[in-house]
Amino acid sequence: MTKVAVVILNYNGQKFLETFLQSVVNYSENCKIIVADNASTDNSIVFLANTYPQIKLVQLPQNEGFAGGYNSALNQIEAEYYVLLNSDVEVTHNWIQPIIDLMDSDKTIAACQPKIRSYHQKTHFEYAGAAGGYIDWLGYPFCRGRVFDAYEEDLGQYNDTKEVFWATGACMFVRAEIFHKLGGFDAHFFAHMEEIDLCWRMKNAGNKVFYCSDSTVFHVGGGTLHKSNPRKTFLNYRNGLAMLYKNLPSNKLFITLLFRLVLDGISGIKLLLSGSLSDFLAIIKAHFAFYGLIPKLKRQSPKTVSQIYQKSIVWEHFVKKEKPKI
Repeated sequence: MTKVAVVILNYNGQKFLETFLQSVVNYSENCKIIVADNASTDNSIVFLANTYPQIKLVQLPQNEGFAGGYNSALNQIEAEYYVLLNSDVEVTHNWIQPIIDLMDSDKTIAACQPKIRSYHQKTHFEYAGAAGGYIDWLGYPFCRGRVFDAYEEDLGQYNDTKEVFWATGACMFVRAEIFHKLGGFDAHFFAHMEEIDLCWRMKNAGNKVFYCSDSTVFHVGGGTLHKSNPRKTFLNYRNGLAMLYKNLPSNKLFITLLFRLVLDGISGIKLLLSGSLSDFLAIIKAHFAFYGLIPKLKRQSPKTVSQIYQKSIVWEHFVKKEKPKI
């Protein structure tokens, strides 16, 4: 069996493959590199066939999003570890081995991420993952090095190896056996928040998620859906609620969802007053879509797990103007 399979899920990402795939080829020694194409309509397939004929291509018949696309692709790939890598990521020398060594040393580590810095501002952390992901008690995600739209410069303050709550889907090392045992990503999510949901389920099953600063990659971000896209707003709000429903213990479920729904409403009103009607409508649609999704969602033995930040990151960041102490 292959030890490490680097799997790049591509959807109309020819320009990113042209820019970044060579770095993956250069710095992924002894790893199998696979591109899983999510029914692209650009010339990605032709480009890969002509430029990288040595790279295995898995063609999916339809666009199943990040969640369903990876599930379908990884069901066709045998390896001990998967590295789920966005097409808009530039990797660096020795980006793989430190994380594999860490995961080899502790079989309870189910997922791990490297340090994620911004491709366009390489001195700073990047939105999707930064120095390891967390959520607060209301389910709002944030990272060491990035809270909402505040990004820190990398001055070595997170040069450590640390257990975190979630690892970014932009560059996520996953133990294949656990991934499949848990049923992979929840395909109902389509895209966004599915990696946090998976990490939470990993923790509910008694596993750990880590960040390792000995590996660094550079991420463009917003390659498929820009963060101001109403479709992304819809997915983030719907999936955030779905994730809470699936993973919170029963004694915390109702009160947490109630607070979250109220705060989502306040967020929507703020967007409406600022002129973002499409995002306001997206939040309303997300709430009703969540209600319709509830019968399809599985609660898999939720319990209280560590690394959930017990304060409100919204209150600390926007009101108190303080950085979380994690």
